[in-house]
Amino acid sequence: MEALNALISKINSFAWGGLMIFFLVGTGFILTMGTRIVQFRKLGYAFKLLFSKEHQGEGDITPFQALMTSLAATIGTGNIAGVAGAIAAGGPGAVFWMWVTAAFGGATKYAEALLAIKYRITNEKGEKSGGPMYYIKLGMTEKFGGDWSWLGWLFAFFGTVAAFGIGNMVQANSVAQSVKTSVGISPIISGIVIALATALVILGGIKSIGKVTEKIVPLMAVIYIIGSLIILFKNAGAVPEAFGMIFGNAFSARAVGGGLVGTVIRYGVARGVFSNEAGLGSAPIAHAASKNNDPVRQGIIGSLGSFIDTLIVCSMTALVILVSGLVTIDQATGAMTISNGLSGAALTTTAFDVAFPGIGGLVVAFGLIFFAFSTILGWYYYGSKCLEYIAGVKAIQFYKWIWVALVFVGAVYKVDFVWNLSDTFNGLMAIPNLIGLLALSPIIFAMTKDYESQAKDKLNS
Repeated sequence: MEALNALISKINSFAWGGLMIFFLVGTGFILTMGTRIVQFRKLGYAFKLLFSKEHQGEGDITPFQALMTSLAATIGTGNIAGVAGAIAAGGPGAVFWMWVTAAFGGATKYAEALLAIKYRITNEKGEKSGGPMYYIKLGMTEKFGGDWSWLGWLFAFFGTVAAFGIGNMVQANSVAQSVKTSVGISPIISGIVIALATALVILGGIKSIGKVTEKIVPLMAVIYIIGSLIILFKNAGAVPEAFGMIFGNAFSARAVGGGLVGTVIRYGVARGVFSNEAGLGSAPIAHAASKNNDPVRQGIIGSLGSFIDTLIVCSMTALVILVSGLVTIDQATGAMTISNGLSGAALTTTAFDVAFPGIGGLVVAFGLIFFAFSTILGWYYYGSKCLEYIAGVKAIQFYKWIWVALVFVGAVYKVDFVWNLSDTFNGLMAIPNLIGLLALSPIIFAMTKDYESQAKDKLNS
């Protein structure tokens, strides 16, 4: 087992290492330039489309539900514990590199959602199925010839394995530990409740998941953002200093040194990708189920994922931590000190408690519970569609119950090997997905240009 753990750790170092970070951000940069910064040019239009009931077509859930399902899978422990961990390990400058990742990641999300609609299929149950495995298989075969289904299978395999840890056991354990710390409830009780709640939702399929996530995700995001803004207004004088810490540390010697990428850059980009999953290929699986026949419109809606997840929610967490006074930077040496050596969820919880003693911690615990639960629902759908690609629709009947059982196991036990394995496969998902995105990028650019040309023609007619 030790030898296997060592091997997984080596693969993990590659999956989340400097080369992969360059590959992820580089792909985002290429897609940003090729679409002429579509994620920001169309930001207002994206929100308009999100709430519009026009232009809907075949699919299982509304475009709004598709985005909320994808956000359900990304707005989780990464936004609360992950941001704090990035600051603790890489310094406040890591936040800047999270922003950079999210800025380019918006174009990646756009491209993923566009291709998800263009190359989706209808399975034997009459449901829509799509995502990287399909646009790799169908799109690359159409463009280059040959059989690319093996590369799609590789993505689906990585996604199936990753889902059990990143999207299931890790989230369940985070909820159970948070509840135990905040209100003293046993992880066994928490595990039973979470497993039952999960079963009630996922047995209804994607339509049930969409109905739940469209309520949970906006509600919890708004509550968390409002709570954060109250703290920032309360500490308005410290906000400029917080931004100064972020920008000052982002370009320090520590940030740009240390091998292929500096410590600050590495942690910032890695946590940014982990938070919004741009380039990993998970979100397009949800977008493929959207009742939208226009790939470009769904792509524009999909581009909001990185903006909401990282540029808004993660930024709130980072700024609350930095105005709390728990993190200090020595101006002479640049050395960082964090009160009591805090990190992860504990650092975020303490930062909220500093502002609202006795209440702030509950806000974080409450947010963590619902964010993590929604992640379990979103990742169930991702894993089920990956398995469907590999083994067919019938396999999902068994998968549902395995998923529910592992929610309980994850709540009660922290299995380090499972966590490491799933984290590794989560990173490996990016390889076939990015190959597909780059290979099909000319199609993405052409469809974007054609869509905008048609829009201009309509305005001029």
